[in-house]
Amino acid sequence: MNVKKEKIEENVVKLEITVESSKFDEAMKKAFAKNAKKFNIPGFRKGKAPMNIIKKYYGEGVFYEDAINFCCDDTYPQVLEENNIKPVDYPQIDIIQIGNDKDFVYTATVTVFPKVKLGEYKDLEVKKNTYNVTDEEVEKELKTMQQKNARIETKEDGSVEKGNIAIIDFKGSVDGKDFEGGEGKDYQLEIGSGTFIDNFEDQLIGLKAGDSKDVHVTFPKEYGREDLNEKEALFKVTVKEIKIKELPELDDEFAKEISEFDTLEEVKKDIRDKKQAANELKAEGEFEEAVLDAVCSKAEVNIPEAMIKKEVDNMLKDLEMKLKYQGLDLKTYYQYTNNTEEKVRDYMKETAEKRVKTDLVIGEIAKVEDIKAEDEELLERAKSMAKQYSSKDIEKMSKLIFDSQKEYLRTDVINGKVIKMLVDSSKVID
Repeated sequence: MNVKKEKIEENVVKLEITVESSKFDEAMKKAFAKNAKKFNIPGFRKGKAPMNIIKKYYGEGVFYEDAINFCCDDTYPQVLEENNIKPVDYPQIDIIQIGNDKDFVYTATVTVFPKVKLGEYKDLEVKKNTYNVTDEEVEKELKTMQQKNARIETKEDGSVEKGNIAIIDFKGSVDGKDFEGGEGKDYQLEIGSGTFIDNFEDQLIGLKAGDSKDVHVTFPKEYGREDLNEKEALFKVTVKEIKIKELPELDDEFAKEISEFDTLEEVKKDIRDKKQAANELKAEGEFEEAVLDAVCSKAEVNIPEAMIKKEVDNMLKDLEMKLKYQGLDLKTYYQYTNNTEEKVRDYMKETAEKRVKTDLVIGEIAKVEDIKAEDEELLERAKSMAKQYSSKDIEKMSKLIFDSQKEYLRTDVINGKVIKMLVDSSKVID
């Protein structure tokens, strides 16, 4: 096998690969073995005609497609390995020469991983945010706990007031036509919560249980559905029942009921401690991202469009999986957010480019610093992942992850080491 390599663009390489005729003959035999049963030749039982007869009957090129695939599959990976070429995507294959007793010649034009020119990446000065817990935040959390532990009682007399919960049936229409999602039965609506659009909730104030009313509202401009944006709607509403919330007193008895603490002050301290821990975690995450941004800003790399497209594809798949867990799909998501796949791809492109550059820079630093990952470290990472799956047999699950995702684990561990090194070496500016 002979290979000629030519650089077409900065990140594009063209390989001309010549495969000996004998090797291509082997590929033709494999193609014949795969397809022999398909041919019905006069004088032979179906599938029993020899290869030379089929070629005479249907022409030399009858097996070319599969033979080309077999030959490329056998030779292309070998060429990449021998020439230390790391492709970004599938190659463009063009046939230069093919035929009986001829060498098989083809070209593979492939986009390769770009070269990364690193700048300074150690001892960088990076700002770190500080978040302090305020008394207002603690009080707000207490109020939330109070709301969650409220007793709900039926309001026997009187009408709907702010803060009440109205149990309603409703049916909405636009231009006299019912619309999807515009109907509800026994819906619990807290008046003043802002759950429904426009002044829907305010129009229920003063109604008594059993009352009905036509409620007129206008959907907002950015509601997210083209059929409803800025449209005037009529809702026929019936109040079936009115409920009131009885909030517990915020005292030591409340603390004992909702926690393991004896006093309200202890509950407040616990809230503050947990919020502070969350704030510190948030600050550490932001600092790590700021360090990576600083390192990447000093590096130079020309990212191939194919790499960005591939990352956008991955981001779309992730979005699709998240939507699936919510019982939605991409088509519904586009409809409700007034988007198209093209718009979402454009929106994701900047983030995708940033992610790709960050990965490339981290990978280059790992090479320069000779940072590696041992199998023991990969197994520990696999165990950590297995625990996230809540597997009963952690050892079995971690072994499965280790065997099936070894290279992913290696990259993950190495990246973690690089990021830790960069963060540890950075100088903090408050």
